[in-house]
Amino acid sequence: MGLCGSLLMLLLLLPLMLSVKIQAQSSESPSTSVRSLDRLLQDYAYRAFINPKTGLPYDGEVPSNLTGIKISALRLRSGSLYKRGVDNYKEFEIPVGVTEKPYAERLVLVYQNLGNWSLSYYPLPGYTFLAPVLGLLAYDARNLTATNLPELNLTASDKPILIKFQDVKSVPVGSTPKCVSFDLQGSPMFSNAVSENVCSTFTQGHFSIVIASGAPAPAPVTPSPTRPKIGGGKKNNSRIWKIVGSVIGGVALLVLLCFLVTCISRYNKRKKIQQMETAAEVGEALHMTSIRDTRAPTAMGTRTQPVLEHEYVP
Repeated sequence: MGLCGSLLMLLLLLPLMLSVKIQAQSSESPSTSVRSLDRLLQDYAYRAFINPKTGLPYDGEVPSNLTGIKISALRLRSGSLYKRGVDNYKEFEIPVGVTEKPYAERLVLVYQNLGNWSLSYYPLPGYTFLAPVLGLLAYDARNLTATNLPELNLTASDKPILIKFQDVKSVPVGSTPKCVSFDLQGSPMFSNAVSENVCSTFTQGHFSIVIASGAPAPAPVTPSPTRPKIGGGKKNNSRIWKIVGSVIGGVALLVLLCFLVTCISRYNKRKKIQQMETAAEVGEALHMTSIRDTRAPTAMGTRTQPVLEHEYVP
């Protein structure tokens, strides 16, 4: 198989490679989608800062395809957080002695209330949510227009951070509610409640109250909508179009390469023919003469003059 044949085979395989790549990108693991959601909400929470004042919370707006999620952002000085804490930041009560790593002179506490999206992003088989998932994440406040920021690690030293849930469904008779916390990868950890509707933590993360599914069912819950593609359809469409564009560009490049190979091959063939014709024309030219109705080449002279042969010897 020649070069053009190989290129044609590769050209036929490109659509299959494209479909596999798009399918791989569309299937996200739960931890990947959770991290994507955190990055997106951080971006939209920072947009709420318009002439911000330190110590005041600012509620943000989420994309239309995530309606039901509530976010807020609170900018603080690191020293103020450590010495004074925060009495009431939505459902969170942050005590004194909270530190962050790596150190940041100013930090932003991003609050999340996932509402009816809780089960979509934090599925918990065998358990039923009695309260929406609440999140508390810390970021560096050096640049309030930055996106995709890494989280700062919040740690309470003496007293824990309290989460006082407000929108909690009634606990069925005979059921024992449990506090559940999710780390940044979405892995759950269970603990007992400090008091009714109150949970505690020494680190940042996402939190809720659940009961075992085997217990009597609580009040009906509004079905959670289908999880959207993070960043909206436009981002995913643009990503797919970039892939399609790159594949089309690759196809065009292969076609051009095949065309160039064909042209070079034809050029070399014509050049070889011209060389053969030139070599044929370089030889000594023969004079032509007419013999009746026919033209034939004739020699102008001979190297050896003819001599009559005889037997006479002088």
